[in-house]
Amino acid sequence: MLRTNFHPFPELSTERLTLRRIVDADKDDLFLLRSDRGVMAYIDRPLAVTTEDAVKWIRVVDDTLLAGDGITWGISLKGQPALLGTIGLWRIVKEHYRAEIGYLLHPGYQRRGLTQEAMVKVLDYGFSVINLHSVEANVNPENEASCRLLEKNGFVREAYFKENHFFNGVFKDSFIYSLLTPLR
Repeated sequence: MLRTNFHPFPELSTERLTLRRIVDADKDDLFLLRSDRGVMAYIDRPLAVTTEDAVKWIRVVDDTLLAGDGITWGISLKGQPALLGTIGLWRIVKEHYRAEIGYLLHPGYQRRGLTQEAMVKVLDYGFSVINLHSVEANVNPENEASCRLLEKNGFVREAYFKENHFFNGVFKDSFIYSLLTPLR
């Protein structure tokens, strides 16, 4: 069975980004992201209404981290403290060596390759450090940008579930993408 240990928190770095622990000081930036209808359009979670909602989400991320059931990084530009987005491997299923990837990014920073840059680093960490066998992504079929990003990174669409998810009074469809560990 997979064993996870995220202490000390593994800060990651790319050419342009620092992937770091999300802290209470990020609550205002996180609130702006999680209260933005455009950012949250394909994330079936309630919009944040107050900064306290952002703080509660940080607690969930911390609890998941401490339990070893997932890890979420804050995305910042190198040398700048502002939180521009998040990316994580959450819902780690230890007995199956599998996790789900999720991400979001401030609209002002989209279409610059930043999520791609972060994803490459996080996937490498997931496969080489956590020792995952596979990573999945659950995507709203209307989220074409996310589908392209996943396919660019080698994910394969394995399923199309019709009306398998109920959110805000509506049944929604899901694509399930999967990526197996690269051969080493």
